[in-house]
Amino acid sequence: MFTEYEIDTMMEVPEIKEATFALKKEFIKNEVPFLEIEDNDFFSLIMMAPTVGIAMADGNISLFEELALNKKARKLSKGGYFMKKDPVVHAMKYLIKKFDDYSDKFFHVLSIAMHKSFDMASLEKQDFDPNMEVSYEDYKKEVLNSPYILIRFITSFFLENDEDIINHKRKIARSEYLKMLTIGEKIGLNKLPVFQMFCNTFDQKA
Repeated sequence: MFTEYEIDTMMEVPEIKEATFALKKEFIKNEVPFLEIEDNDFFSLIMMAPTVGIAMADGNISLFEELALNKKARKLSKGGYFMKKDPVVHAMKYLIKKFDDYSDKFFHVLSIAMHKSFDMASLEKQDFDPNMEVSYEDYKKEVLNSPYILIRFITSFFLENDEDIINHKRKIARSEYLKMLTIGEKIGLNKLPVFQMFCNTFDQKA
């Protein structure tokens, strides 16, 4: 999970701030004219888009998934909302409602954020075979050799706990697994071997 301080740091990058503000302006104007949310918290909402997408993979969000999403959103909020309505949690309700219309725009901002946070192009391998057998030891080495910020993005998008990135096998529904691959492609992670290896650590279930 990203901390609010890491969110603040990324929002200091002009290109990320500009893309976030433009999407925030469009989203509020067209969907929630009365929504009040700071730019940093709206970027936190953008960061929630992959997690929301996976939760919606089977067409609906269960109570358990809703509670998990709310908990994650609160961690990303700028803070000071213990006794008040959390702006990221509140805004996320509208993102869920309009996800099909806005998901690609949210993913585009995430792509910008990653490209501006580390040298993504240098890590891409066009000829990497995602079906190739890779040992657990190779996967762990790939994680350790990857930029810290890249691992933070992957864990923030697709895991509840950062430490799980080294875990060998996890259970995931087939629909959620396919959605994860789709999101990875939309934001450009699919060209990175560490992401492909990460996806292969999941055991799919019906």
